[in-house]
Amino acid sequence: MSRAALIFGAAALATLVAGVVIERSGEEFFTRQGLSGVLFGATVLAAVTSLPEISTGLTSTRLGDYQLAVSDIFGGNAFLPVLFLLATVISGKPVLPAAHDTDTHLTALGVILTVVYMAGLVFRPRRQYARMGIGSVTAIVIYLIGIAGLATIAT
Repeated sequence: MSRAALIFGAAALATLVAGVVIERSGEEFFTRQGLSGVLFGATVLAAVTSLPEISTGLTSTRLGDYQLAVSDIFGGNAFLPVLFLLATVISGKPVLPAAHDTDTHLTALGVILTVVYMAGLVFRPRRQYARMGIGSVTAIVIYLIGIAGLATIAT
């Protein structure tokens, strides 16, 4: 048991150090490019931190277990806005009125994308474009528009 705890602790420390290094180097890189650190967090850092979910989604899709992939998508998107509530409880004062425009923009983008996927689950269109359903194509377009809007807000 102590060996497993030691290995887990070392892995957690390595993850923490790597996360800090990625965040700091990415923010510095984006700043040198004249872009906001928020934009880095919403694109590159989000993609890197979602690699376990991507792996789970791809594997579950290959196995035909679509419920796992869908619950993974909804779980992440539904949980993040709840962090505003948690921050309010911890701080003892409402944090949403003091949130940056970029924070509310990203939260709204997550809510909109979740609604798009929910509509895809309800209506189940059969037509596909580039081997994706219309819901997935719509989500990609909305995401790209949302990131472009974030770049406008953040600069």
